[in-house]
Amino acid sequence: MTGKLTQLWATKTKDDEWWSSFVTAPLGILANYTAVDVSWITPNRITAASFLVAVVASIGILVGGTACFIAAAVLIHLSHILDCMDGQLARYRRVSSPEGSYYDRLTDQVQVTLWFGAAGYAAYAQTASVVPVFLAMIGIAFYGLRGYAKYVALEIETARDPNYPKDMARLKQVETAAGLGFGLRANWTWFLREQRKVFAFDEGVFIFMLSAALVLDQLSPMLWVFAASQLFWGAYKAWSRGKNIGKNRKLFFPK
Repeated sequence: MTGKLTQLWATKTKDDEWWSSFVTAPLGILANYTAVDVSWITPNRITAASFLVAVVASIGILVGGTACFIAAAVLIHLSHILDCMDGQLARYRRVSSPEGSYYDRLTDQVQVTLWFGAAGYAAYAQTASVVPVFLAMIGIAFYGLRGYAKYVALEIETARDPNYPKDMARLKQVETAAGLGFGLRANWTWFLREQRKVFAFDEGVFIFMLSAALVLDQLSPMLWVFAASQLFWGAYKAWSRGKNIGKNRKLFFPK
């Protein structure tokens, strides 16, 4: 049992997002303990299931009401556990593929849009104010800008230097510092350090933030935080990546 869990823990993303790192990803590993031995369960099918659950959660938010909000919060977590499982399963079976990674990231982007778009509508239905809708739109737009700026910068830098992606991947390598085989002190230190990631306001934070807002029925305050955080990080990431391209520029690239 321990040997299998150790192998599964090794499939966990080393520098995972907040909440994913110490909640949904470990739960995904536990679920994969059985799933990896079931042949018809494949990474792509788990990706599809994750997205389907995310869509159902969005419908629950749109329907509204305490029961639907709580159900949606549970489904959002289930979707994210499945989202962690697909990559873990692929790495465990050594069947990782560019195609699988592509659809995994694509569905992640869409489901964030669905969740917060639904939350904006639900808050509008509660308050009869269009402000939550605009907050959701701002948050979704600038969250998308974070990813768009990253891949545009990657395309430009790769055109300049084909080894750029490999160099960046090497710089971002993170050593395993916690989990099975590590002592209580090492795991506690790792857990405390992980809390800094909450300020990144990425998908791992959204899972907790949106779910808590649904359970507590506090959608409008959550949307203010969502919009403000994504406005800051989207603008900052876009500016910093452009600045880095300017520093690294050796060739002229037409628009």
